[in-house]
Amino acid sequence: MKTLTKVGVALSALLSLGACSQPANEAPQDYYMFTSFHEPANEGLRFLYSADGIHWDSVPGTWLKPELGDSILRDPSIIVGKDSTFHLVWTLSWRGNTGFGYARSKDLVHWSDQRRIPAMDSVPSTVNVWAPEWFYDDVNDCYMVIYSSCVPERKFDLGVEEENNNHRLYYVTTRDFETFSAPELLYDPGFSCIDATLVKRGEQDYVMVLKDNTRPNRNLKVAFAKRPTGPYTAASSPFTGFLVEGPSVEKLGDDYLIYFDDYQNHIYGAVKTRDFADFIPMTDSVSIPKGHKHGTIFRAPEAVVKGLLDQAK
Repeated sequence: MKTLTKVGVALSALLSLGACSQPANEAPQDYYMFTSFHEPANEGLRFLYSADGIHWDSVPGTWLKPELGDSILRDPSIIVGKDSTFHLVWTLSWRGNTGFGYARSKDLVHWSDQRRIPAMDSVPSTVNVWAPEWFYDDVNDCYMVIYSSCVPERKFDLGVEEENNNHRLYYVTTRDFETFSAPELLYDPGFSCIDATLVKRGEQDYVMVLKDNTRPNRNLKVAFAKRPTGPYTAASSPFTGFLVEGPSVEKLGDDYLIYFDDYQNHIYGAVKTRDFADFIPMTDSVSIPKGHKHGTIFRAPEAVVKGLLDQAK
């Protein structure tokens, strides 16, 4: 944690200088932001921030207190819309809720009213909606929200899982963040899977990083497709050890850095890859504050990050 403290102090000092200290020809810097929460997920939305995407520090405090569902906020995911608005979705409940939460903000400080998006209300026997994750489909100019649900009536292969823990991946889409489509099945790999995130590498080249949620695996795998909606290939061999979850992918230069929650060892892990076939361990090279849980990485302007830090003082 000593390294994190130094990074946090240095970055806070840098941000406190403001735009007036920047050379006239130097544009304001974007920062990496990581949505976060702490167990038991009843306090609200948290953030990490980083100048390099490797060394992270916490923005003190919570920024949106959950009001819907079980009054928890898990697995927060933010995407920046074309209108520069930050759009947030999150898990509302462990069981018994077939929607996910939604709110929006211009500055990450002041938030709209919270809404429940009825993602799976129309699908009989749905048990849950977990880990909603944004992805922008630039070909069809729409925003996808990908999540996992158990739907016992669909009789997917069970493996060793019970029907109420046999997840598959679904999605809904929106163009205006007001109206969302009917749900569609995104991926059935033949086993229970959760925590999917999508990456576009190029034209007709998409990668899904997902968790195999079957016992005793509970590890991360990848699959590939020519369209974000699939069809996807069979899942790869695992590229992590057992008992990990919540992958978040970040592009750094020519590399993709994949963060994940190594909950067996109570740490946050990371690997890097260029091809999603060979993975290099990076856990010892990254710095993640203690207590951080499953979120997503996005970019925010310096002024927004400075505003958060100022409000947190």
